[in-house]
Amino acid sequence: MGHRLSKIYTRTGDDGSTGLGSGDRVPKDSVRVEAYGAVDETNSLIGVVLASDDLPQDVEDCLTRIQHQLFDLGGELSIPGTTIITAASVEGLERTLDDFNADLPPLKDFILPGGTLEAATCHVARTVCRRAERRICTLARDEDVNENSVRYLNRLSDLLFVIARVLNRRAGAAEPLWKHRQ
Repeated sequence: MGHRLSKIYTRTGDDGSTGLGSGDRVPKDSVRVEAYGAVDETNSLIGVVLASDDLPQDVEDCLTRIQHQLFDLGGELSIPGTTIITAASVEGLERTLDDFNADLPPLKDFILPGGTLEAATCHVARTVCRRAERRICTLARDEDVNENSVRYLNRLSDLLFVIARVLNRRAGAAEPLWKHRQ
């Protein structure tokens, strides 16, 4: 494959518009751009988790796979009418979620984001993932959107929550529990 980005700046966005993968130009704050932007933010935060030197191999492999799928999802959103994320993508996340969750104790209390830096970052990625899901739901009110994209992000946010729990447990870090304060 040749070089796809030979020049990083093009000046074409200086007017507040950006190009979609279809070649159409839209405002940079359009609902579609907000949706794939939030997917990109989720991917970037997962990259921060992956930058850890102490990440268990199974978590690293899982998150690396997810980064590629999120890039696919961003591509899908940047080209209206394109479908890349499938029901099988969602089912894959469900299997992974079940596997990681199997060894965790059942939840009896709400967990606050925290513990290790990697776990806390997974929680931030989870909240940004939820925002991406909300943005895609907003987009779906006016345009056709692949329903598997919403399902994928819904499962991914759950998986990021479980991975945060796994990381804290494997590191011996206590899960910060919510205590109602009056």
